[in-house]
Amino acid sequence: MGQPNTLDVCSTAKYPAKALSNFIARNFIFDEVACSSIEGLLQSLKYDKVNAQIEMCKMSGIAASQKGKERNNHWKAKGGLWWQNEFYARKSQDYQRLLDRIFLEVAKQCEDFRTALLDTGDLILTHRIGKVNELDTVLTQNELCSRLMKIRTLLKKGVDLSSIKHLK
Repeated sequence: MGQPNTLDVCSTAKYPAKALSNFIARNFIFDEVACSSIEGLLQSLKYDKVNAQIEMCKMSGIAASQKGKERNNHWKAKGGLWWQNEFYARKSQDYQRLLDRIFLEVAKQCEDFRTALLDTGDLILTHRIGKVNELDTVLTQNELCSRLMKIRTLLKKGVDLSSIKHLK
């Protein structure tokens, strides 16, 4: 059971928590690549070949997660991930900026995502099933939830997201 004043983001939860899950099918474009979910895009980062990334971006949910697991040893051994022929050390600010861009693009392009974020009110967002250690996952609990709450704050303030490149 969650703590008071919190909402656990999870694909099996009720709205609005479910609608904020990486696993939810959601069409958007990231750097001219068609994506079917945040999860597909995140899993694509484990691949160092652009054509494999494009194929992963077409996937969503459990299928994307399961397929991406095949590459866990690869990215962990290299200490980082890739996007369009560029390597990102997992513990780098460049990687954090890439995550910012991903979540901002989803928020800019997907009205249902923005609506779900606003429908969380002032609740603290959590992700109990997510991992904490950044060397174990491409997106930690904190990396997910802090971005969701920062974007929600910007939306509440009426900030035009198209003018934002990185979250602070």
